[in-house]
Amino acid sequence: MKYLIFVLGISLGIYSCNSGKATMSSAEDMSEMKNDTIRIANEELEYEIIILEQGFDRYMSTQPPESYYSVTFLERKNQFYVMEYNRRVQDIKYSRILYPQTIEYNPNIRYGLEVNYLLYHYFQFFETKYKQRLL
Repeated sequence: MKYLIFVLGISLGIYSCNSGKATMSSAEDMSEMKNDTIRIANEELEYEIIILEQGFDRYMSTQPPESYYSVTFLERKNQFYVMEYNRRVQDIKYSRILYPQTIEYNPNIRYGLEVNYLLYHYFQFFETKYKQRLL
């Protein structure tokens, strides 16, 4: 009986140590997720981009600066990316987890370099992380 209580006590101690680690790693994940939230908004044009993707911030730190690309290049690429992405949102053979909702991107609006740069790199990141080919 004493042996059973001893083993139960040790097991409970080990379990409680592991549950603390799990809580700690969840807190770290939440912290990392907050760091990977990128928001760009312009009230004049009434648009907002929010990117909530774990690892995206780290990915962006390895990419060339905004000045590396022309706005025209990024706009053209984004038009094709958005068109294909939105097509997959409507197509039932694609996962709702990967393609939850359409992206509202109007090619007649000049969003500027920063928005187009981040959107382009989000699609690059998306293709790499989820092994999807959009273009």
